[in-house]
Amino acid sequence: MTHPLRVAVIGAGVAGLAAARSLRREGLDVVVFEKSNHLGGTWSYDPRTDSDPVGLDPNREVVHTSLYRSLRTNLPRQLMGFLDYPFPNRNNGDPRTFPGHEEVLWFLNRFSDEFGLRGLTRFGSEVVRVELVSEKSDSWVVESRRNRDSVLTREVFGAVVVCTGHFTQPRLPTIPGIEKWPGYQIHSHNYRVPEPFQGQIVVVIGFASSAFDISREIAKVAKEVHIATRSPDVKVMKLANHDNMWQHKMIQVSLSIS
Repeated sequence: MTHPLRVAVIGAGVAGLAAARSLRREGLDVVVFEKSNHLGGTWSYDPRTDSDPVGLDPNREVVHTSLYRSLRTNLPRQLMGFLDYPFPNRNNGDPRTFPGHEEVLWFLNRFSDEFGLRGLTRFGSEVVRVELVSEKSDSWVVESRRNRDSVLTREVFGAVVVCTGHFTQPRLPTIPGIEKWPGYQIHSHNYRVPEPFQGQIVVVIGFASSAFDISREIAKVAKEVHIATRSPDVKVMKLANHDNMWQHKMIQVSLSIS
């Protein structure tokens, strides 16, 4: 009698849950490792932030999610679901076409319960190492620990699916002199609410989705908001319909004025 292939899925966010469902449908023995104590990955809001707000310290205490409190999807709910499991409306839920992050987390929990994925998941289990058993083997050794325990558990799997996402590690621009700039610096990964910027003059570097949302939210409380963008055809100007927002070309160097 042959036993089903044993597969480790690392992460219980969107990708991990989708992978676990598909693998289980194929009759495989699936174990999902989830570092936190809940499903949802980056869609699980956490008001805490990293101990280093910029993300330079490799030994910083890391908070996985990059959600800010007001975040909504930038895709309509019709595109947020799975092909065979659409994003539903619910009583007393968020009916907007672009719902808030709470609605996405509710959907992922519903999806997990519908397909029995919660029972496959080891919450509070952090994978710290994965490697081949040997050069001649197709099996993998997975080392994990429970709730940051120093005791490691070693298990062998026939396959490993890595679904840990890529939003936890901040991507930082290279700007000469910025490390000596004395003002407060924060990466958008650690932005949650606008109140800390009350009455401040704020520079937002970049103008993709997060910067677009965050700059407009901060402008409601800040004195001024200046957006630096790499767009080659940007015009230095005050933004329409905003009294305290300007767009600029990308910063080339940061100077400390004493």
